[in-house]
Amino acid sequence: ADTYWSVSCMKTCSKSSIDIENGFISESQYTYALNKQAKYQCKLGYITADGETSGSITCRKNGWSAQPTCINSTGKCGTPPPIDNGDTTSFPLSVYAPDSSVEYQCQKLYQLEGNKRITCRNGQWSDPPKCLRACVISPEIMEKQNIIVKWKAEQKLYLRTGEPAEFVCRSGYYLPSNSHPLRTTCQDGKLEYPTCVKRLYRS
Repeated sequence: ADTYWSVSCMKTCSKSSIDIENGFISESQYTYALNKQAKYQCKLGYITADGETSGSITCRKNGWSAQPTCINSTGKCGTPPPIDNGDTTSFPLSVYAPDSSVEYQCQKLYQLEGNKRITCRNGQWSDPPKCLRACVISPEIMEKQNIIVKWKAEQKLYLRTGEPAEFVCRSGYYLPSNSHPLRTTCQDGKLEYPTCVKRLYRS
């Protein structure tokens, strides 16, 4: 009977197909079998976006796994500064190269004040924006303080920071001199309501 030999061809990756910007493979091995890892090293003074100076990549069916970029550690910035009631629009890294930038967004009902984009310069981030609270006009407070909204059209429940609100006294009430004025402005979620008192009629 004839004897047949089965030959299994395994996928391999070559060292020559690796191109790590500002880095190199720190091993002498030239070929790597499927799922095997190759260790790399960043050049002196360079780090990866995760703040590491070394790591590994893996041989896959379609070639090497994602190859890192080593960036100059001089002038780099760390994680973007956190802000209250807001966050960056992209997942934050631990290290950013000079001139990198990120954007912020505010949570619902918060207003962004300042530049939404910050930039890494000379190892420092530019000033991040602030997220200011909207003001919610309270029907309960208005009833308690004998006022109504002056607007004739549909009542607006939310006011942005810096946006004015104007009230009037309910019928039979007036604004005393020691009250907050009928026209007020939303300031980071705070709204000063005027208080009207009952008008005294003499017979």
